[in-house]
Amino acid sequence: MKVLLGLREQWREQVSQLRQMYDWLLQTEHILSGAWATPQDILSNEHVAQRFDAWIAHLTELAASHSLDAPVQTCLQQFLKITQGLRPHLIQCYDLEGFPRTNNDMEGYIRSLKTRYRRVSGRKNWNSYLLRYGRCVAYYDWLERAGISSAEIAHLLQSVGHQQWQAMRARYRSEQREQLKLYRFRHRRECYLAELEARWEKTALGT
Repeated sequence: MKVLLGLREQWREQVSQLRQMYDWLLQTEHILSGAWATPQDILSNEHVAQRFDAWIAHLTELAASHSLDAPVQTCLQQFLKITQGLRPHLIQCYDLEGFPRTNNDMEGYIRSLKTRYRRVSGRKNWNSYLLRYGRCVAYYDWLERAGISSAEIAHLLQSVGHQQWQAMRARYRSEQREQLKLYRFRHRRECYLAELEARWEKTALGT
């Protein structure tokens, strides 16, 4: 028992520091969540930004006072650095009704797509599958979950104009080629660079 009490005293200061920093994160989340708004308030980018910037200004003044313990000071400065870097694009969703505040749902959906592919194929890595079918993976999954039949899909596609279809197909293929280039550069760099140099050499020779 004495040993436990001794350890508790040893960790008391660290626990207090962690609680202080955790409270800062909770306050930041509270502002961004909009939970402070009353039913009469109009939640907008401007209103959230005012509260958020005032809170960050308070933390900035606190960091500038150098009144914190060294570990807390370091963590706060890192938090402010990251927050200031994200700030220009952080508060954008409140003016659009129904627009999600985070991409958590999207990431969860992507994980579900990966899990489904692994169950079907028995493979852990789905890069080749994604590179081959691209965004169509999500389209197929949505159509199946929505219970839309092949006949209904064909009927929907009949309303798409020929030029619109060609433009979208060209855009999709272009984006898919860019993804393939990135994959080859990251995973097969030597081969990719060798092919690129060969193409440059042919261009220089005019062949």
